[in-house]
Parts: sequence; C-alpha cells; structure tokens
Amino acid sequence: MGVMTKMRESTGAILWILVFAFGVIWVLQDSGGLDTIGQVGNNIGSVNGDPITVDEYNQAVDQQVQSYQNQTGDTMPPQMLDQTRDRVFNQLVEARLREQEMERLGLGVSDDELVEMIQGDDPHPIIKAYFSDGNGGVDRALLQNFIANPDAAADWINIENYLRSERRRQKLENLINSSVRITEADIAEEYAQRNKTVDVRYVALRFSSLPDDEISYDDGDLRSFYNKHRDEFARGKTFDLSYVTVSKAPTAADSAATLSDVEGLREAFGTAEDDSLFLARNGSERPWTDAYFRRDELADDIADAVFDNIEEGSVVGPIISGGQVHLVKVIDVRPPEETAVNARHILFRAAEGDDEARTEALSEARDVRRQLLNGGDFAALAAQYSDDGTAQRGGDLGWFGPGRMVEPFEKAAFGARVGQIVGPVETQFGYHLIEVTDRATEEAQIADFALTLRASVQTLNRVQSNLDDLQYFSAEEGDFAGEAGRRSLDVRTVSVEEDQQFIPGVGNSRALLNFLAGGEEGDVSPVIELNDVFLVASVDQVNDAGYQPFDEVRAQLEPRLRNELKAAVQVERLSAALSDGGFEGLADRTATAEREAEGLSFANQSVPGIGRDAVFVGTAMAMEDGGTSGVIEGANAAYVIHAVKVHSPGAIQPAEYTNLQNQLTSRQQNIVRSQWITALRESADIEDNRRIFLQ
Repeated sequence: MGVMTKMRESTGAILWILVFAFGVIWVLQDSGGLDTIGQVGNNIGSVNGDPITVDEYNQAVDQQVQSYQNQTGDTMPPQMLDQTRDRVFNQLVEARLREQEMERLGLGVSDDELVEMIQGDDPHPIIKAYFSDGNGGVDRALLQNFIANPDAAADWINIENYLRSERRRQKLENLINSSVRITEADIAEEYAQRNKTVDVRYVALRFSSLPDDEISYDDGDLRSFYNKHRDEFARGKTFDLSYVTVSKAPTAADSAATLSDVEGLREAFGTAEDDSLFLARNGSERPWTDAYFRRDELADDIADAVFDNIEEGSVVGPIISGGQVHLVKVIDVRPPEETAVNARHILFRAAEGDDEARTEALSEARDVRRQLLNGGDFAALAAQYSDDGTAQRGGDLGWFGPGRMVEPFEKAAFGARVGQIVGPVETQFGYHLIEVTDRATEEAQIADFALTLRASVQTLNRVQSNLDDLQYFSAEEGDFAGEAGRRSLDVRTVSVEEDQQFIPGVGNSRALLNFLAGGEEGDVSPVIELNDVFLVASVDQVNDAGYQPFDEVRAQLEPRLRNELKAAVQVERLSAALSDGGFEGLADRTATAEREAEGLSFANQSVPGIGRDAVFVGTAMAMEDGGTSGVIEGANAAYVIHAVKVHSPGAIQPAEYTNLQNQLTSRQQNIVRSQWITALRESADIEDNRRIFLQ
C-alpha cells in the first residue's frame, strides 16, 4: 500500500477528478461501458439509436453541481441548474456524435501507442505530472511499482482508458485541423484589412431629413410591403401566457431571525482562539483569509464599522451589507502598506485633441479654483460645474487606492495633504480640481463571519402553498386572472415561442418549457422555482406555426416603409445631381454639406454624420486614390464617396507574419470544428426525452 499512499498523496484529488470528468464522455465510450448502462425505458435521450441513460446524465449534472458548490459554498440557483442541464445534455449528444464518427473513420489506439504514451521517451503530461522525479522527468520506479501493484489495478485501468480516449480524441482533432490551410494570400489580405486606412470626402442625404409629406402610401402599400417581407415575420408555434411571480426574498421576520442568530455568536467569536475554525464550523459564507484590508478595500458600511473606532480584538456588527449579515472581528491593525485616500473632485470635461475645448476647460477650472481658495463651497461648486456622475453627490469619489484612477489624477491625489485643493490636473478626460478629505492611516486583518439573508423554510413553504392553491383553483374554475386578483397577485403576460430559451421577464426555465411542450389553452402550470421567485403560468392561447398577422406587426412596418420610400427619393435626387456634374459641386447641387472622414478602416467603421456603416467603409476600402463611387444606399442615408488618400500598409515583418498565420489558423480551425459538429447534429437522429423525466 506504500506506493498507493505515495501516489494519492502526490496527486491529490486532481488526477481522479480529471479522469472521472473525461470519463463520463470518453472513457465509458471507449470501453463500451455506455452500451450496457441502463435499460430500455430508462433513457433520457439517444443519438442515432445510441442511448443516453438517466443515470449517466444525472451523474454528469451532479458533477457540475458539486463543482459549483465547492467553488461558491452555495447551492446552484434553479435557472443556472436549468442551463447546466441543457449544457450537459448537449455535451453528451456531441460526445456520442464524435464517438460515432471516430468509429466510422476507424480511429483507434494500439497497445504499442499506449505503451509509448506511458513509458516512451516523451510520456503523456499526466504521467509526467503525477509520477514526477522532481527534475522534470518521470520516476520510472514509482511508475512501475504503481503498475505492478494489485491494489492499484482498478485505478490503473481507468488511467489507461483515459489515455486511450485522449489519444483517439487528439487523432480526431488532428484530422479536422489538417483540413485547414492558410495561404500567403490569406495572410496578406488579413494584414491589409487590419492596417489599411482611407481618407474620404463624401456627400450624404439622410433619409430622416426628408419630410414625411414628401412621400405617400396607403394601406395597400403597407400590405404589399408586408407580403414582400413576410418571411421576416415567420414564427414557430407560440403560447400566449399569463403569469404571476412571488419573490423568494426573506421577510422582515426572517432577516430579524438571522440577525439574532449572528448576534448570538458574538461572544464565542470574540473569545475564539482559531478564527478560521470558527468560521468553518459555524457555516460562514466568507472563508478565512490572513490578508490585511484598507478602508477602500471593504464595503462602505463594513469599513465604517471597522475603522471608525478601530480596536484590536473587537467584534463589530451584525452589519447588513450586500445581502449578507456580517460579524467582523478585528485581529490586527498596522500602518497601510499602500496609500489610500478619500477625495472629491470637479471635472471640466474636454476631449483629447480638441485644443479649443481644452483651453476653455482649463480657464474655467482656474476660475473655480480661485472661488474655492476664497472660501467657496466645494460640494456646491461640484454640483454646478462638474461634468460627470459625481456632481450630484458633491464630487465625492469615496475611498480609493492604487490603480483605481488614471495616473496623473492618482499622483496628484496621493501627494496632496488632507484639505488641500490641487489642480487643475490634466487627464484624458479634461481638467480636475481635487480635494483629499481623508487619508488611510491603518489597515486591518479581519475575520469576516457572513451569512446570506434568505427566506426561511416556513416562508418559502407559505409562498409555495399559496401558489399551489392558485394553481389548483384557477385550473378548476378556469379563471387564472380572477384567482390571482383575489390573492392580490399582479398578472403579467408574455408570448413564448416553442423551445424559446430566454423568456422576457422570466429568463431561462427548462421547467416552463417542459410545461409548454404539451400545453393547451387553459392549462395552468405547477409552481415553478426560478432563481429569485416562484412562478405560476396559464396558457391563454396557443398559436400554430406560421406568420405574425399583418395587424400585429403593422406598427413595425410603417417606419420601415417610410424609410424605404424616403431612401428611393434621396437616391434618385443624389443620382440626378451626380450625373449633372460629378462629385465636385455635388454638395451645392443637393443643398447639403460635403463632409470628410479620415482613417476609416475595417476596425474603424464610424463615419461622422452617418454612424457605423459597414457598406460605406467596405466601399471606401475598395477604392483607389481619386476614385468616386456611384450612389450608395446605406441603412440611414444615400451617399457618394470620393477617395482622397488610400494608406496602404508597409511590408509585413516576419514576426507579425507568423503571429497572423497562427491567429488565422486557430480561428479557421475553430470555425471548421463548429461547422463539423453542427453538420453532424443536423444529420443525426437525436431524441430528447428530458421533459418526461424532468418535470
């Protein structure tokens, strides 16, 4: 058992977690285990007849849930659990598809390959990591002893199965990746797209500038427009729902009970010799840390309680902060290792490069500084002059330490005395006047016992019981809205398309989609638990797949038709003016202004006066010096472009060439893999029986 003990101590849980995590998808498949798991009728789905059992699915979900609990110390919220279940099912489906494709391609791993992965000159990273000799190599004796140890036989079989599955997976990946070829032309084109820019002059006629009375349409035109674009209004089967929600928030009594429980721990916390153990034993949701905290590194209410009358050994609280109740023990106090200040400022905003605006802002900042030095009220002047969100709170920035502010601001604030007015300080935002109102003189090591404020079991049961009654009586009487009203519950409505993943006002809910899968008009759902609320829904109407009716989308159609009609007028007007004398003088002939845009590129598609317009930029990037485009109809305007200067990039350097080649290869491989698995899914016979098992 000595080798097994050494092995388990050296690897910890990591190796076994890794083996089991991949095992669900790869090991069982390669060993044929999936063929024998479960019985007919116990399958949550299948892929081309290959079953996915309930046990396998639940095991994979449970691993995800347990991982979340280990990381957060909390249970997974219901809607996140729904998303996890969807993700796990899709992963198992795709794993089946990969396995079937590997079988079709005849991909396997020979015994010789396996031996090479374990005992060869360059063993698999798993072998290197967990049988390490401490010098970057493999402890061959430890490895051989482990292989030969009868007590380790089952574990070694798992490792071998994992290595086989990893090699098969890598062969499949290599096969897919080998289909990608990046040529010199591809790299040159990408380099040009990233680095080429163009300066243009242009004349644009915005559609919105044309008055409505210069176009006309009637109901027949609207219906023709609807028929022309009807495919855009295609929809699957939809359900019109009424629903109510009730919050899972704690009541005042629940919060008071939690506060009382935490208060009851004060004396024991104060006398505890091992604070880490105390936090763990009493279920604190904040783990122990031996770090020190400045005032700016804690929530304001906790910082105030700790630092206003700081004393080593004291216990402050209970404090409610961030939805949690805190009891904080001050363990040690010392001078801060880094500066932190509390400050306020007045910002005179001016964009970089706008010299005129900068000069004006500087002048105004100097004038306000004189007022402050003559006794002016900082908060009042900040409210009057500061051009940012702090104006409404007198310029208050709160506490901040290193890295929170831009360098010139931080340097000025950290170098100022308390009460000193400094500035104007120039940053990329403009000019600042700064007053430091306090400076951190200590930092504290604390133990923070925290419990989240939650509704009690009794409160949740009472809420659920009330909704159970709503569900029962509204289903019996056929009056969901009336029954909800009698219980003082607000009814909301929503239209949900079949299999719609995100539902406005609700979010993701597999339970609700399962209910709708067989839902009929008048059906009332069971009580459904979401992250923060319970929900009950009633099906008001079921609409077959088809097209949204004309009357339903009329409000969307009218602005689009007006825009289309105005576009036609502006294009015709601009075309006539262009044919009259070319680009020069075009602005005068159309009674508008000629504009300029410099440095347009595929990375910079914002055109002054037009906004982001890929068609505009794409056209400009394809032009040559001195060229003029025809009339182009954009999303918001018709325009003609004249290329002033095309700035082509210089020769690509070897290092950048290699970098681009790697980026393009990786990007294209990801695209191919995605397309490959999508094609497999589309051609596969996939059964999803989750709604039968997950009600």
